[in-house]
Amino acid sequence: MNHSIELLVGLGNPGARYAGTRHNAGEELVSLFCQQHEIELRSDARFYGRVGETLYGGKKLRVLLPDTFMNRSGQSVAALVNFYKIDPNQVLVVYDELDLEPGVARFKFDGGAGGHNGIKDIISNLGNQRDFYRLRIGIGHPGNASLVSNYVLSKAPAEEREKTVDSITSALHNLPHALGGNWEKAMYQLHTKDA
Repeated sequence: MNHSIELLVGLGNPGARYAGTRHNAGEELVSLFCQQHEIELRSDARFYGRVGETLYGGKKLRVLLPDTFMNRSGQSVAALVNFYKIDPNQVLVVYDELDLEPGVARFKFDGGAGGHNGIKDIISNLGNQRDFYRLRIGIGHPGNASLVSNYVLSKAPAEEREKTVDSITSALHNLPHALGGNWEKAMYQLHTKDA
């Protein structure tokens, strides 16, 4: 498990209405990465989203923020992956995770969708391939499945929001290791931050 990344994806819902909501944590992190590295994102109808690219560690890195709604994220990801012939194991998808508490972020490779509709749609559109990398930003769980939809589409209160921003900052700090394929170091440093 030492793949370098060719495509970085941040999941969220498009439009001002959803900006800053829990469900947009992935898009928020990737947008901050683009600001840090002066990567200009442009809308591209071919890929149903905003796309940018840069040379990172001597290699081309593409960045994608899908403009489909979350449940159709796979349409955007698959369009770009297929066009540029990117192997799924060189894709890193950043998204919000109900099963992790606010303030916690975790790298992961492979596996199921864990109930996340954006990830579920990406797996489906990649021909049921699950072997891509993930960076999960914890948002916590409201305690009841019937509350999840409103919970993820709303903004967190200040104290919780502060924890999420902290985890995004930590993840961004460790992202260079992951993008370069040094997953052992990326995971160790991020996953032991709270230990």
